[in-house]
Amino acid sequence: MSIPVRSSASVLLSAAQIWSTEDPFGSVTDAAEPTPTQASEPVEADEPVAESALTPSSSDTLPDEAVAPREAVAPHEFIAVVETSITATEVAEPKPADTAERSLAETIASATLPPPPRIWPPRKLSLALQGGGTFSAFTWGVLDRLLEEPACDFDTISGASAGAINAALLASGLAHGGRDEARNRLALFWTRLMEEASFRSLMVIGAFSPASSAVSFGSGLRGGRADPLDLDPLREMLAETIDFEALHSPSAPRLLLAATRTRDGRPQLFRNTEITPDVLLASTCPAQLNAAVDIDGEAYWDGGYVANPPLIQIAHDSSAADLLVVQVTPACDGYVPLTSAAIDRRLDQVSANAVLNAELAALEWARSDGLHPPRVHRLTAEDEIEALAQRDATDLGSDFIATLHQRGRDAADRWLRHAPAGTVPTVQDEQPVTSPADAREVALT
Repeated sequence: MSIPVRSSASVLLSAAQIWSTEDPFGSVTDAAEPTPTQASEPVEADEPVAESALTPSSSDTLPDEAVAPREAVAPHEFIAVVETSITATEVAEPKPADTAERSLAETIASATLPPPPRIWPPRKLSLALQGGGTFSAFTWGVLDRLLEEPACDFDTISGASAGAINAALLASGLAHGGRDEARNRLALFWTRLMEEASFRSLMVIGAFSPASSAVSFGSGLRGGRADPLDLDPLREMLAETIDFEALHSPSAPRLLLAATRTRDGRPQLFRNTEITPDVLLASTCPAQLNAAVDIDGEAYWDGGYVANPPLIQIAHDSSAADLLVVQVTPACDGYVPLTSAAIDRRLDQVSANAVLNAELAALEWARSDGLHPPRVHRLTAEDEIEALAQRDATDLGSDFIATLHQRGRDAADRWLRHAPAGTVPTVQDEQPVTSPADAREVALT
């Protein structure tokens, strides 16, 4: 019997966590106490064994001259010898106490999921929402369209930076008043950002980088010199659009919102009962501009640096077989950047997608190796908007936001209608087109 060997996919999944073998997501769990190994005791027979059972039959014995004299063996000694002999010839199965605890990634990989849905779209869906400044208005459009499908429920939602804001708006609306309320809260938030179009509006969605802050506001507003301690206006803006008590309700979808711990650079994932305005401010905190946000004595920066968005953990926590990733930061750029601002912008885009690409590759490798991670679907903003990599993630112009919103709706609509082979589509033939003006009117009523 051979000892089981970990598959290559399991190894890659463990590596894809990127962080150490400690809990990479900051959740508090009690370490398992090692179980002391007990010494094996000799097995004794419950009843004396008949002497005839221990004596070889005449057909199995050798001639008398070939048989060496031997001493009588007590029954319990004979059984102990036989047991030792069997143990020496076989590799014993590890005891439960000796079995190494499986990593989070291996738990995901070994999960058994139900067969593909018979109807499309899936009746239960999890979402992973990437952050990317004003580009996240594309996610607003995607969610706006998904909310029009009453049969598609949301299980778990992860997000970082502006993706965390969208996730909280969605979950808050669903828990507070259902799908219409969720659409209204999303529209209200993004409409307010467009109408205010202020420095504060950009801070609340983490729309800053070495490139964008220098180009849009000048170098004097970089390096924590933009009134970094004045977070009260930002808290007020979030409190006016997000019902944080509703997030704590059992009826709210599960949330996993990422922030970056400044002391060790590791991700911290906040769940529903932990989410406050400060958690969202931490998830969208630009390190180049604002002071780190303190939560219970721990300092945090933007979650987009380390988990944008979290995938491994949502695959572990979700009970849905399908995961939709909404990627807003451009991955491709046909131009070689030459200026300092263009180089900084491109580096921002590369770093924002680095962890996402690693976790997506790990899940895909696991699938190719016969394991069962969730079925991953992806909608990308750059597939819908030409030359998005050349655009500014701090652009709050109403035309640009309206374009992102509508293209997000269009992308989600095509995804809902494109039923995989073997499934039955249930989406209506035609869906009304929602203009930004209509969304604004609904949000303000």
